[in-house]
Amino acid sequence: MDQLHTPGPPAPVPAGRTAAVLDDIDRAIIRELQTDGRLSIRALAERVNVSRSNAYARLERLLGEGVITGFTARVDPVRAGLGTGAYVLVTIDQHAWRAVLTRLREVPHIEHLAFVGGDFDLVMLVRTPDNASLRDVVLARIHAVRGVRSTRTWLIFDDGYPTESRRWVSGMTGSR
Repeated sequence: MDQLHTPGPPAPVPAGRTAAVLDDIDRAIIRELQTDGRLSIRALAERVNVSRSNAYARLERLLGEGVITGFTARVDPVRAGLGTGAYVLVTIDQHAWRAVLTRLREVPHIEHLAFVGGDFDLVMLVRTPDNASLRDVVLARIHAVRGVRSTRTWLIFDDGYPTESRRWVSGMTGSR
């Protein structure tokens, strides 16, 4: 996919529409690229049973319309040295949400941040090397942001990454 150009801003969506119209082939292309974003156009075309030119044109359209916004690598956090993970739920002052969002985006180790409805205002996925680092991120960094009222931290025991260090658990039987 080296031959793809970097798309400009997404094409405007027609009035009254919030999403691009996707057919089964478009969805198959998206599914394949989510599995392996490094697929060549030739391999992608073969997997979705279309010509290379059709696959290329569809991919260009999906990029141009902003359906596909980029390509990334999936990283095993344990192997990358980020073995402690937690979901941090945050309550904020409602009038400060823009400033809080801007500041929290600068905090290291916050992998994902989402505004949500319910008892909390934000849910964040935080990955750190160890518990001491997690404590620092939550108590020193997140709580230092003006407008953050409280947090609740849920430690992640296992998030399903099949690393060698955790693979042995799936091979164990229930008997002793």
